[in-house]
Amino acid sequence: MNKSESIKELATALNKAQNEMGGAIKDANNPFFKSKYADLGSVVKAIKEPFANNGLSYSQFPITDGDRVGIDTILMHSSGEWLSQSFTVKLTKQDAQGAGSAITYCRRYGLQAIAGVPSEDDDGQAASKQPSKPKGFTVDATAQQWIDAAKQDSAVLGQIEDLEYRKFIEGEL
Repeated sequence: MNKSESIKELATALNKAQNEMGGAIKDANNPFFKSKYADLGSVVKAIKEPFANNGLSYSQFPITDGDRVGIDTILMHSSGEWLSQSFTVKLTKQDAQGAGSAITYCRRYGLQAIAGVPSEDDDGQAASKQPSKPKGFTVDATAQQWIDAAKQDSAVLGQIEDLEYRKFIEGEL
């Protein structure tokens, strides 16, 4: 994370904005996993008015890092204070459509993270309980890499598309 020398006013404004915000509504469907998720529009809708009411704004810029694409999200306050964080993912489809999808994914999660916006009906309640470990997985070298990465930054769990495997990795944390 990068930030301005002081974030006192930004922190105060973000606190007030978060108090006004609701969750991002899970109104988009993921046909592959038969689940709902909060799309980028829902996240923007959740923050737009509370941000405007408290002198906050954001900007996101596409970035690349080797075979990874993503975004830089910058949270700004009218005082000139700011925070920024990069978020990249490895492309699964090496073309413009794959890059566009990955950037949109990163925009959504980057914005949710920097604004502190939960998704309504989020699985966070389930995460506060000890997750049951799905059967059929073992801690091999790949799983250990996911576990180690998730211990450093839990946001990487969002890169695991197989929900059962994600639950398995979460159960190993």
